[in-house]
Amino acid sequence: MAATLVTFAAGVVFGIALAAPPGPMNAIIAEESVLRGWVSGFKAGLGAMSADAVFFVLAALGVVAFVERFPLIRAAMVGVGGVLMLYFAYDAASDVQSSFRGAVGADEDTPGRAEGGADTDAGTEAVTDVVAGTGFRKAFVLALTNPYQILFWLTIGVGLLRSGTLDVLAETPYIGGSLAGVLVVETGTMALVAGFFSGIVVWITGFPAALVGAERRIDAFAPVVAGLSAVVLAGFGVLFLTRSAGVLLG
Repeated sequence: MAATLVTFAAGVVFGIALAAPPGPMNAIIAEESVLRGWVSGFKAGLGAMSADAVFFVLAALGVVAFVERFPLIRAAMVGVGGVLMLYFAYDAASDVQSSFRGAVGADEDTPGRAEGGADTDAGTEAVTDVVAGTGFRKAFVLALTNPYQILFWLTIGVGLLRSGTLDVLAETPYIGGSLAGVLVVETGTMALVAGFFSGIVVWITGFPAALVGAERRIDAFAPVVAGLSAVVLAGFGVLFLTRSAGVLLG
């Protein structure tokens, strides 16, 4: 029992460590959170996690390993991801001057609000549901073509399903080399997989909440985050398109 709990906890740490570093997924979550609220940010994170769940199933079925043998297919997927990132970067740049309350809400002094307050509130909730759903779809589609997630499931992700050991912190982006050997757990167990996805849930719940809290205290926070999201997405989009072209045209 103790070993299972340790493995589960290690999976949680692993999930958070992989979800937390800056990248296109967190750029989408950040933009949705500060412009449209916690629900939209959480659903964007849920979209990215849903893509991980799809990759997990494909890895279990052996499909991911099959795709690994065809570099042209992988390159085409990377190219599609690059195009999508540039498109979403444009969308984020268009939202720089927007805010959640300004985009879908209405001023309390707006004429007609007192007369039709219930209808206005209902309309606001409906629009909120639409944009939150858009965040989910945006992150889900982008995650399915995100080379980093694809690469993870082609390598480390497949290893989660096989009996053996995993040096959890060594796989952490940017700082993994200095943490090698600190936390080594057994793979091929449901406790590790459950912990991994639980760690992602912790991140996609807490990260949007922190951003929304900061945005409420700093009026200029929303356009700054939207602008940074646009820059991050555009940078990754250009990078992925360059890599895709290098393989397809090389």
